[in-house]
Amino acid sequence: MNATGVAQAEKAGEILRKAGIAAIVSSPFARARRTAEIVAACLGLAAPIRIEPELREAAFGEREGQPMDAWFEAWIKGEATPEGAESFASVRARAVCALARVLSHPGPVLVVAHGSVFRALRAEMGLSPFERAPNGLPMFCSAPPPAWSVHPAQ
Repeated sequence: MNATGVAQAEKAGEILRKAGIAAIVSSPFARARRTAEIVAACLGLAAPIRIEPELREAAFGEREGQPMDAWFEAWIKGEATPEGAESFASVRARAVCALARVLSHPGPVLVVAHGSVFRALRAEMGLSPFERAPNGLPMFCSAPPPAWSVHPAQ
């Protein structure tokens, strides 16, 4: 994680200071875990960060590390999956299962994960999976009937 990522995590911690976060659940990948650790320190949380393996970033196969251009949109739409990649439907299924486990913790729970996971969860909530949020931007999600809402944490 570079200095920009550390600064983003620290800023997220400041934003979340008054959000009443009760627990943090993170992807097992190093950048997400480090972000979770920085935020936990900012919040003064004593509880350990829980690792949820299913919150890992998608495997993009032959497209790993490449710009998100036309192939990425086709991947999200389910029209094409790059050779050796995980399908968006698979990411969506595991993200939903992971979120169900996460929501079993007393809340609010901070989920620290990756773009593909959050896109999959947005799709599951009936929101556009094509919007890209800036790295480190805390988003508050709630499900009041009849629909989901997502907005920046305040």
